[in-house]
Amino acid sequence: MSYIQRVQKFLEKPSDKQKLIVIYGPTGSGKTSMSIDIAKYLNTEIISTDSRQIFKYMDIGTGKITPEEKQWVPHHMLDILNPDETFSMWDFVRQSQVIMNNLWEKNKIPMLVWGTGLYIDSLIFERNAAQVWSDPDLRSKLDKLSDQELYQKLQDIDPEYAQELHPNNRPYVERGIEIKMLTGKSKMEFRAPKKLLYDVLFLTPEAPKWTVYRQWLYDRINRRVEMMFDAWALKEVEWLIERWYVFWDFWMNSIGYWEFEKYFSGEISREELIAQIQQNSRNYAKRQLTWFKKYQNFL
Repeated sequence: MSYIQRVQKFLEKPSDKQKLIVIYGPTGSGKTSMSIDIAKYLNTEIISTDSRQIFKYMDIGTGKITPEEKQWVPHHMLDILNPDETFSMWDFVRQSQVIMNNLWEKNKIPMLVWGTGLYIDSLIFERNAAQVWSDPDLRSKLDKLSDQELYQKLQDIDPEYAQELHPNNRPYVERGIEIKMLTGKSKMEFRAPKKLLYDVLFLTPEAPKWTVYRQWLYDRINRRVEMMFDAWALKEVEWLIERWYVFWDFWMNSIGYWEFEKYFSGEISREELIAQIQQNSRNYAKRQLTWFKKYQNFL
């Protein structure tokens, strides 16, 4: 069954909940073209769930959809902030819910697209936070560790949960360590079964059989990074540093940007820079695959 046929079947299915479409998958898997096809078929609009594409000027490094690729389909939660502005997950939830409600009022089905799993989850599932106290003394000790040291500690004591997180997602890494050290249990053990808030259709781009899927995906990622440099990624980063240098530490959390520090300091060559971004992008895709496994239960 094609994904358009699945969408049509979803439309015909009765439900007492608002309908919502989620297009998920790792970076480079083909979500953009799929989402445009479906949005045009439904005459609806797209909400980006990418935590870095909300920022203006960070276009090439984040793989942001181009005006040509949009094909006149309205997109939300893109380019809404300058690089010097802060934005939390809860800011994202509040603004996205307003957009979703507006679309439902127009009898349109909102579409959530792209790849920050935490942002998607925050919108579609009931929240079930671990009810574990916080220890100020432990937090004080953890605060003295670097991001790398903190993530390594989580890998040592809770490797399964560590796989779900980006190494630079400090608040979640720190909280995961705290829960494990205070209770002896992983944060994952405190999760109640997730309940969907809406009638959701989960779709992911078709791909080769699993035996060759990862190599297929990694090849696509490698080619995309090479195309980034053809599209003046270096010029973009140079311009960002020139205008927004004081926020360099913030961008250091973003794949496709933080790798440039060693390049600009002369520690690595252009070829090594490209190879590092490719490797880090592949690692990120691997973590995304782990995160998105939960959606398979709803297919």
